[in-house]
Amino acid sequence: MYYGSLWGWSGVIVFFALSGFLITSNLLGSLDKPHSMHSFHARRALRILPLYALVLVVCYWQAPWFIGPSTWDAVKAAPWLAYLFFVQNLFHLTLPPVIGPTWALAIEEQYYFLWAPAVRFLRKPWILSVLLAMALIASPLLRQSHYTWLTPTHTLIHLDGIALGSLMAVGLYTIPLSRRVWCWIGSCSAVLGFAAAATVAGGTAYLDSALAVMFAGMVLALATSTGARNPLSFLLRRGPLPFYGQISYGLYMIHIMVFVFFGWFDLRMDAYGTAGNLAVVGFRLAMSTALATALWYGLETKVLKLKKYF
Repeated sequence: MYYGSLWGWSGVIVFFALSGFLITSNLLGSLDKPHSMHSFHARRALRILPLYALVLVVCYWQAPWFIGPSTWDAVKAAPWLAYLFFVQNLFHLTLPPVIGPTWALAIEEQYYFLWAPAVRFLRKPWILSVLLAMALIASPLLRQSHYTWLTPTHTLIHLDGIALGSLMAVGLYTIPLSRRVWCWIGSCSAVLGFAAAATVAGGTAYLDSALAVMFAGMVLALATSTGARNPLSFLLRRGPLPFYGQISYGLYMIHIMVFVFFGWFDLRMDAYGTAGNLAVVGFRLAMSTALATALWYGLETKVLKLKKYF
């Protein structure tokens, strides 16, 4: 269990691959619709900004709890302006841990700020595929370069997953293969990516690329098997997985804030060893789920109703 938890960081690659696939599919499907660019950015803003802004306000408003100094000191010391423009991952800054994970969201927003107009105006699948292939090749090479201006969370070294997810969407949109063939391609990619991550890519600059191939292959296989009658498809349609998919953005935004707020529970459980650690995990999951659910029904669903205007 401990060794498995060490790979938790790789979950962000799943996020990138899925996001690249879904958003690029949306862009390609709306090319001929009027005002598609305006609608795309408006819908993205409705999905991302309300909860993002709320978390930033709470974090800085309750700075003595979540950042350390007073609110005014936090405003002067913590990079709030970088968060407003989604560039917190591009500079060597000391980020408050509570909203530190938003570096991945910043990458996503920067990517779509450039990718959406590229899809809209370049259009030709081969041009888009070349751009995505260049991003896939450049990311591990830049990771290997160790340039001092590259932060550990810089966009240019984390494009593997999101570019590969986008490339899958371009392929599905333009190459007339059956769903079964695409499912086999995705499944084989997942196996090859896992094998590479466990062997030749392990511990190298290409580990993220191998994981991107694995996770993107899984996304492709699952997407092309949608509607099939099998246990996996049933799990994806019913039960906790669809529910957690709905509240996943809220979980992503608030989970560390919840961990910090209930830090007193962690301290009380220290004396109980493994049982205490399991209790902390269960408590954190329960409280994060409860708050994310409240935010989903109390804020997100109400805001998302405005999407019908775009």
